[in-house]
Amino acid sequence: MKRTDEGYTLTEMLVVIAIIGLLAAVLTPMIAGQLGRARVKAARLQVENVSTAIEMFRSDVGRYPTAQEGLRVLVAAPEGLEGWIGPYIRNAKSLDDPWGRPLQYEAPSDATSPHVVSLGADGKTGGSGANADIVGS
Repeated sequence: MKRTDEGYTLTEMLVVIAIIGLLAAVLTPMIAGQLGRARVKAARLQVENVSTAIEMFRSDVGRYPTAQEGLRVLVAAPEGLEGWIGPYIRNAKSLDDPWGRPLQYEAPSDATSPHVVSLGADGKTGGSGANADIVGS
């Protein structure tokens, strides 16, 4: 009987590992970019949803949330607040942006409306691309 060696040589295995490494090096930045863009889109939707909830709160209560109440008032009614028929947001986790940081609430002044802000991927004011602030009215 003639015996033949079956299996892969070390060289063949190294070639396959090198090809997998090259594919990973090319695809990883593309996938990371898609993830960043998806988080930005999710943050825009989230900011708009919270802004809509603020308007529903104003419609029911007759005023916007104060700076002291913040966005928490959309989840649970404070003591003694008349007209509140929420919750306007299902859970407090919805008040965090896709990067896990709380959305910022800028209470209205005399001539402005309130703003909901996500500070983007870097968590700092300003920036561009995925680091840009996302502001809802």
